[in-house]
Amino acid sequence: MLDPTVQKVLILAALMLVSVPIPAQEKGAAILPLEDCRIRAGKGFPGIKARCGRFPRPEDPSNSDSPILELRVAIVPALSLEPESDPFVPIAGGPGQSTIEFYASLYDAFEDVRRTRDIVLLDQRGTGESAPMECGVGEDVVEGLFLREQTVELTQECIDVLPHDPRFFTTSVAVADLEALREALGYTQFNIYGISYGSRVAQHFLRQYPASTRTMIIDGVAAPQIALGPGVAIEAQNALDAIFDRCAEDIACNERFPDTRNEFDVLRDTLAEAPMTFSMPNPVTGRSEEVRFGDTEMSGALRLLSYHPSTTALIPLLIDEAINGNFQPLAAQFRMVSDSMSDAINIGMHNSVICTEDAPYFEDENVSRDDLEATYMGPLQVDALHAMCAVWPQGVMDDGFKEPVASDLPVLLLSGEDDPITPPAYADLAAVDLGNALHLTGKRQGHGMAPRGCTPRIIGDFVEAASVEGLDVDCLEQLHAMPFFLDFSGPSP
Repeated sequence: MLDPTVQKVLILAALMLVSVPIPAQEKGAAILPLEDCRIRAGKGFPGIKARCGRFPRPEDPSNSDSPILELRVAIVPALSLEPESDPFVPIAGGPGQSTIEFYASLYDAFEDVRRTRDIVLLDQRGTGESAPMECGVGEDVVEGLFLREQTVELTQECIDVLPHDPRFFTTSVAVADLEALREALGYTQFNIYGISYGSRVAQHFLRQYPASTRTMIIDGVAAPQIALGPGVAIEAQNALDAIFDRCAEDIACNERFPDTRNEFDVLRDTLAEAPMTFSMPNPVTGRSEEVRFGDTEMSGALRLLSYHPSTTALIPLLIDEAINGNFQPLAAQFRMVSDSMSDAINIGMHNSVICTEDAPYFEDENVSRDDLEATYMGPLQVDALHAMCAVWPQGVMDDGFKEPVASDLPVLLLSGEDDPITPPAYADLAAVDLGNALHLTGKRQGHGMAPRGCTPRIIGDFVEAASVEGLDVDCLEQLHAMPFFLDFSGPSP
């Protein structure tokens, strides 16, 4: 699954930060060597001042002779000269996204927390600059753009050139890395924040290391009981239906686009029968290139556009333009989003997680092929994951991994009402054995609540108090969806 921050074209570049004191550490604790550095949301983005280091970890933690991996660590120091001893630890989604890049793209959502606490960032093994599992295979394989035989062949080629053993790039190994980092840096406990797949990592860290956890925030929650895959198409369809319903209820949108749902069905059938091929400027480079745009590409574009309230506002307009013969705006959006996703997601690490923790449990989800065929995405993505995981080695998974976490520690769960991949019901499943939890849902919001409205302040208050009691959350009622674009100049005044 993919959290919204991978769409870097939609996120403001991180501004330079100031003040780099030494991180808070326990007296006598082991110290990981750190040096001044700048972290970025990606190439060309401004840098944020931090302290960085390389954290050595065995590839196979159970083997003393295992090769050593170097994991990238960054600490953005607290604004306080006397920070608390329990830092804030974001964990990115994907699976396969760099946590350091995620934080740099969304740092302002966590500035309230940084007033008194360091921000500790670890690129999970296999992502970013932490022993990346690169093999030249792109995200288009996962999206189902190839036949099964081609998918299997490309996946095997990927396995053959991986620089590390994929069995040791799962969540169970990653949380052990995170606990070892806490010990190496000398912090007392972690305040964990996990977005999307990162919420799975956060929950398993709490399960394995409750004494090392002070608070947990999970955003766009992936419940341990859910095998992510079969439900993606179902939830994407639910989210798109909600967008169409909202347009029909909106006077201006309904007047401008009175038949969006039917137009979409016609467009999908047309592209399934005869994909379009045309020349268009690359939306990033401006160079002319030939583009193939069929129903699969359109489905991929709409699924990713529905993650974020800002891009959701474009969907009726893009469908209307396409039905009237102008496919370039929709194709350009697909290209920008898919390129951003390919740059952000490490497919080797992604497959190690999905093929160990999800694919073996697809049948338990009770999602039939007829259910998938009834969605605009269809079964292509699930078929692709089945094909990839047929040859991908299954990795390490701890006992009890698929069970909901039982804890009385303070937990804040965040959901978007119209999230197309991790709906609020998933957070309810995750919270079933959490005895000290609060679940907040943002109306008309998508995937990832941290930057929305007053949520950064709520996050700061929760971490400071380490309690769900007495939080002022009424401000979330003021959240609203961005008005629909009626033309390319924007929404109506």
